[in-house]
Amino acid sequence: MITSNSLSSPAGRPVWAFLQALSGVGLVIGALFFAASLTPSLVPRAPLIQGALSGFCLAAGYGLGVLLRWLWLSLRLPSVQGRARRRGLLLAALVSLAIVVAMLWWAAGWQNRLRALMDMEPIDSAGPWTIAAVALAVFAVLVMVFRLFGIIAQRLSNRLARHIPGPPAAVVALAVTAMLFWTIGNGVLVGGAMRFLDGIYSELDGRFEDDSVQPVDALKTGGPGSLVDWASLGRAGRRLVAASPDKAMIEQMSGAAALEPLRVYVGLNSADTPEARAELALQELIRIKAFERTNLVIVTPTGTGWVDPESQSALEYILHGDVASVSVQYSYLASWIALLADPSYGVETSRAVFAAIYGHWRTLPRDQRPKLYLHGLSLGALNSDLSHDLHQVIGDPYQGALWAGPPFNTRTWVSVTAARNPGTPSWLPTFRDGSVIRFTSQRNTLREAPAPWGPYRVIFLQYASDAVAFFDPRALWRRPEWMNKPLGPDVSPDMVWIPVVTFLQLGFDIMLAVLPPKGFGHVYAFDHYVDAWASLTDQPGWTDEGLELLKQKVAALQP
Repeated sequence: MITSNSLSSPAGRPVWAFLQALSGVGLVIGALFFAASLTPSLVPRAPLIQGALSGFCLAAGYGLGVLLRWLWLSLRLPSVQGRARRRGLLLAALVSLAIVVAMLWWAAGWQNRLRALMDMEPIDSAGPWTIAAVALAVFAVLVMVFRLFGIIAQRLSNRLARHIPGPPAAVVALAVTAMLFWTIGNGVLVGGAMRFLDGIYSELDGRFEDDSVQPVDALKTGGPGSLVDWASLGRAGRRLVAASPDKAMIEQMSGAAALEPLRVYVGLNSADTPEARAELALQELIRIKAFERTNLVIVTPTGTGWVDPESQSALEYILHGDVASVSVQYSYLASWIALLADPSYGVETSRAVFAAIYGHWRTLPRDQRPKLYLHGLSLGALNSDLSHDLHQVIGDPYQGALWAGPPFNTRTWVSVTAARNPGTPSWLPTFRDGSVIRFTSQRNTLREAPAPWGPYRVIFLQYASDAVAFFDPRALWRRPEWMNKPLGPDVSPDMVWIPVVTFLQLGFDIMLAVLPPKGFGHVYAFDHYVDAWASLTDQPGWTDEGLELLKQKVAALQP
């Protein structure tokens, strides 16, 4: 228990000094931000995560309160002083505390309503004590960092004021201090964190797993006669090559004759440069006669080099194995980390791969070459979209693309969503007559377009609860369009837009987007991939009943 005596002791004096220096106005606004952070967003949050988010919101509200008070006093506007000010702050603090307690009480209900939308088990409690403890710890650290910033800037300004006038000295001191903190933060802390994560992901990428056995089939990457060394594929590549379905399983599930699907994968360590890896992938495709298949798909992996097995198996079932797919790894970091570490590297690799394979594909007779498709999930969708431009393909276009969970800054996705047909929601828009570009979600809407598919097709598969797609930097100051009614089926009706707070909530949601079950958030389900691939490739022989039966058979195999 904290008492006045314990705070006045030598050990407690720093704590007391810290508490005394806090701004009353800042604490009141910070408490309101803390309370607002407990409202639901796109992804359910565990107590520890909620505590960290609430700590950032508390610090943001506190900083805003300090800034507003400073501006008020700087403008010499009238302000209440003395006993009246203390009473006013006390009343505001009590009201804020009551709001915080009420929001903590309601938090479990909000989380459970969101969890119900995602078919998740309810929770008994939101963990209010854990949330409060973590939030206060995060708040204290952030406040101390900003106080240190202020102390350094002030002392530097005082020294500079001996040589240059006061206002310029303050500006220079502020700039130098900001540069110092940026250098330490970005160069030391972020750099150290990146090196630490690089070591972890590198070790994971090199790990051999029992279910990824080196193939003995010469048509498999890493097998006999392969141009790619099995060990160089990396963990994600080895799992992809070794994964099912094979010819026998496809025939069992589809009830029709099938071919053995071809999968080519080139790892980050398979060659030294993106261009060399792209050329290696092309030569491996030629070696296994991939260009003699009816369909060829360039699959751009996520940041870790991972290719979603749900999508890969759906593709091969729908095409009865008559397909070759090729993927080239450009990183082994998680997508959001890879995007921060080196956002251009994935683009460089995807462009090299597309140029090599598309360039060879164009040299083949039109009536003898496979149909060419592009595919990517998450960061793979963004890089797949950036792998080429219109002028490169307009004379001889590929057949289409399936991009799932496209990040919020994906070029084509952004422009098409902005130009969507009036009255359609941004989380599931329609674009013109639907003959070229269509969107779909948990409910298959690909057949609802007024016009039939044209020869070139693009499908965006996205869930309204996917923060990777629907993070909006402008949520800092304005309401995102996808929050307008009607809401997506997996978005909580309790979600409200709150300046700054919603921005921070969505930022945390991006990191948590893969935690919901399949079919929600950033976790895309086999059934929805089946619908998308069936529409994109327009395969004959598949009826609605056949597709539903396929989904049921595959679901029965799931543990």
